[in-house]
Order: sequence, then structure tokens, then C-alpha cells
Amino acid sequence: MNLSEVKNRVVITGLGVVAPNGVGLPAFTNSIKTGTSGITYHQNLKDKGFSCCIGGIPIISEEKKLEYLTPLQLRGFNSSSILYGCMAGIDAWKDAGFSVEENSELDYDSGLIFGTGTSGIEKLREAIYKIDDQNVRRLGSTSVVQTMASGISAYLGGILGFGNQVTTNSSACTTGTEALLLGFERIKNGKAKRMLVGSSSDSSLYTWGGFDAMRVMSYKHNETPEKGSRPMSATAAGFVPGSGAGALVLESLESALERKATIYAEVLGGNINSGGQRKGGTLTAPNSEAVQKCITDAVLDSGISSSEIDVINGHLTATSKDSLEIENWTKALQRKGKDFPYINSLKSMVGHCLAASGAIECVAAVAQVKGQFVFPNINCDDVHPEISALISNDKIPTQIIEKNITILAKASFGFGDVNACVIFKKYSD
Repeated sequence: MNLSEVKNRVVITGLGVVAPNGVGLPAFTNSIKTGTSGITYHQNLKDKGFSCCIGGIPIISEEKKLEYLTPLQLRGFNSSSILYGCMAGIDAWKDAGFSVEENSELDYDSGLIFGTGTSGIEKLREAIYKIDDQNVRRLGSTSVVQTMASGISAYLGGILGFGNQVTTNSSACTTGTEALLLGFERIKNGKAKRMLVGSSSDSSLYTWGGFDAMRVMSYKHNETPEKGSRPMSATAAGFVPGSGAGALVLESLESALERKATIYAEVLGGNINSGGQRKGGTLTAPNSEAVQKCITDAVLDSGISSSEIDVINGHLTATSKDSLEIENWTKALQRKGKDFPYINSLKSMVGHCLAASGAIECVAAVAQVKGQFVFPNINCDDVHPEISALISNDKIPTQIIEKNITILAKASFGFGDVNACVIFKKYSD
């Protein structure tokens, strides 16, 4: 393979994840293969008057935190979003074969784009009360960095010593997939050799409360938490909130081959767009025309035909919009019935991880491409009839399927009528 053949190709060489059903890539991969839910009941939600009292929160011990952050960094630390992001990001960087050393040489070839929705909302609440109590001097030196949106990239950038672009994006539920595509473009344009990309979302009732007030979260499964998240199901009753972080190391193929790195998959291309809150699109509902264009443009950008897509990892939140999403996929790909690709939603197992959803789901998507399997949709034995009218129920697996996957499409759609779609490919020389 000569230089001209590799210089414009971007591959994935590292993965990291902190999810409700698995902290660390091995545990997470095992959980998605076995259909293990991470949704549990939370008494504090009940105590605060929430209708939905279940959610997905990663289980992390105090000892585990010390593997990533120093005792000094953890002093006065109260931002689960930043913690999750640091853990996933550091794990991904190590998984790619790099070391994490204090005072290491500045790396101008590596950068990061790590997104979030709200950062450190618990720390912000703490700060508000101290200020209201006239204790501003007791805020501590890290209250700003824990609560600013770019706190996650600031922490990770310093821990890893990156000298390339270090920034944070925020596009609601599209954030993680958008971050991946922004990093992909930077490498493709020759402005970086490696980009650590991902997104995180905190596990706070202050983040989840607004959704509960909107009545878009499920309140029918407080006694049966693992049954609560039901994408594509006829008995879906709203989404279940989740939290965590996902991270991926993107690298130029040239760089990856030079250092003989493990390659999980190749990023062929993608697209980011907006429906402009026109033609049926609103702050909270998608413009179907724009969603379909996002998908078709992603396919075009990747240089493939829609008929080559083997698997779709959808957005699919277990709300009334699931049927519309399937309809948009059928129209964009011009495939329906038994001709439709296999499709799954990670949210059946972890809930809707909000700003972290795109990144965690991209990790799950890449794990499927690398491992050649399709993880199951749990809680979907009763496919919604509007979906059954569009695609074959066989394309919505409820048990793991071992399958030769060459191309997988992953999409995310977010509040504000924003869309992102990325195309992954099994790596081959």
C-alpha cells in the first residue's frame, strides 16, 4: 500500500466507555452481547417527585476514580460528566497504545473534541448556594473549570498533554456523533494525526428534571426498571434517562500503520446538518426531509451505495418518534421490508444518555463492526405496528446475531432539529 492510498483514510484505534451497563470496554461489550440492562430504580428521583424514577447510572467506586484522577484533582470534585469523560477518554487513549504520563512531552499531532450538554450541574448548584449564603470565598479554585462547558476537554487535554485543537462541542443528543465527524474532518484535512473524540453526560436529577416535566420519560416501569426502555416497541412509553461517556481515538491510517496499531474500523464519511425547525421540525421534533438528506449525504460522502449497508445503529429513543425515524431510514436508503438492514438501539439497555448517547452508541457500533455481531434489542418482542408495516420484524433482532458486517451506519438526532450520520467500515488493506 503506497502513501497516496492511505493519506486520506481515517481509522479508529482506541475505544473507551463508561456506561450504565458496563464501565470499561470489556464489560460493556459483554453486556451489549448478552443484552444486559443498566437501568435501575433510584429512590432520590421518587423523593423529589419525579414521575420517572428509573435511570441508567454507571457504577464507579472511589478506588476506581483514583485510577484516573489524583487525590488533589478529586478534592472538592463534584462533576460526574467530567469524571465519566476523563475515564472514557483516558481508557481510549491507552487502548490505542499510548501511555499517560504526567509532564510528558507536548503532542502537537494529537487533539481532542469532547462534547457535553451540561457540565458539573451538581457543582454549579453547590456554587449557587454558597454565593447565596455569602460564602463566595469558599467556592474553591476548581468551581469554574468544573462548571464550564469545556471543562471536560480542559481536564483531558491537560492529563494527556495534547497540543493540537482541544475543544468542546454541544449539540444536544447529536453531540457525540458530531464530535466524531468534526475530528474525522480535521484528520482528513491534514491538520492532525490523531483526535480523541467523544461526549459525556452527568447523572443528575437536575439534568433529568426538565425531561420529566415534559412528560417524555417513561413512568410505567418504576417497579420493573430493566423493562422500562423499549425502543421500537408497541408498548414504549417514553425514554429512560441515562448517563456516562464514550470516547474513540481517530487516527490517520498512515500514522496507525507506522506504529502497527490495532484498527477497530475505518470511518468512511458522514454528514452533519439541521432541519432549521422548518417543514414540521421544531425545537423538539425532527424535520424529516433534513433527516433523510443527512443520511443520503452521509452515504454519498462515504462513496458507497445504500444497498451496501449491513447494519444500522439508530437513534431510536422509545418515544412516539421511533416510527418516524424508521420511515426516514426507509426513504433515505430506498430499502424496506426484508430488504432493510438489521437495526438496533443501544438505548434499550442503557436508556437515553442524552449528550453522551452518540459517543457511547458509536463505541457500541464500532464494537459490532470489529466483533462481527449485531447486539439485541431487548424489550422489543412487540414491535410497533407502524414499524412492522415498514420493515420486517426479522430486521429487529431480539437475540445476538453473528454476522459478517462490512458497513454500518450510525445516526443521532437532537433537540434543536440537528442531525448527524456516520458510516463505519470493517478495516481492510
